[in-house]
Amino acid sequence: MNIPKHIVLFPDGNIRWAKKNGFPIFSGYKKGYENIINFCHWCRSRKVKVLTIFGFSSENWQRSGRVVRYLMSLIGNRLLFNLKKYVKSGELKKMGLRIRIIGDKEKLPKSMQKAIKNIEEITKNNSSLFLNLAISYGGKWDILNAVKNITKAGIPAEKIDEKLFESYLSTAGLPDPDLIIRAGGELRLSNFALWQLAYSELYFCPKFWPEFTEHDLDIALDEFDKRSRRFGK
Repeated sequence: MNIPKHIVLFPDGNIRWAKKNGFPIFSGYKKGYENIINFCHWCRSRKVKVLTIFGFSSENWQRSGRVVRYLMSLIGNRLLFNLKKYVKSGELKKMGLRIRIIGDKEKLPKSMQKAIKNIEEITKNNSSLFLNLAISYGGKWDILNAVKNITKAGIPAEKIDEKLFESYLSTAGLPDPDLIIRAGGELRLSNFALWQLAYSELYFCPKFWPEFTEHDLDIALDEFDKRSRRFGK
C-alpha cells in the first residue's frame, strides 16, 4: 500500500458531537484531544512520517472569551502534563516523536509559550514521527509572515523562487502534505496551509472527530492508495 508521508488532520465536530450526545461543549474538546493522541499512535504504526494537526486557528480567537480560555488551558496544560508524564516514562523517546508548534506564538499566553519551547527542545532529536501542532495558525498568516521575513532579510525579488519562499514558511524542511483528512462533515480547507496543500489529496469523513476510529483512518488510507497523483502533469 502507498502510505502518505505527510498527513494533515482537521479534527472537526467536537462541539457538535457534545451537543448531539447531551454533553457540555467542553467535554467535546476534551474527548477530541484524547482522540488526537490515539491518532498519533495509529499513524506511527502505519509508518506515516509527518503529521500536521489543526488545533486552534487564527479565526478561533473570535470565539467567546470563555471558550478561548478553556482551549488555551486545555492545550497548555495538556502540553505540560504530557511532557512531564512522557519524559518521565521514556515514552516520547520510545515513540521517536518530535513536536513542533506552528502559528503566531506571540498571541499565546506566556506560560504556553514556555511549554512550547520546552517540548520542542526536549523532542528535537527524535525522528520516527514529526508532529506539527497548528495553534493560532492560519494559511494566510503563514504566507504573509513569510513575505515579511523575506522582506526583512533584504532578499531581492529576482532571487525569490518557490524553494526559497517555502524555506520561510512554518513548515520549512518538511515535505508537502500528501493527504488531508477532515472529520466532521465540512467540505472546506478553512484557511489552513494554503500554499502547502496545492497538490494534496482530500478526504472528508462525515463522522464527528470524537467518533473517528482507527478503522476510519484505514478507510482514508485505502482511498488515498487508489488515487492517481499526477501533480498537473
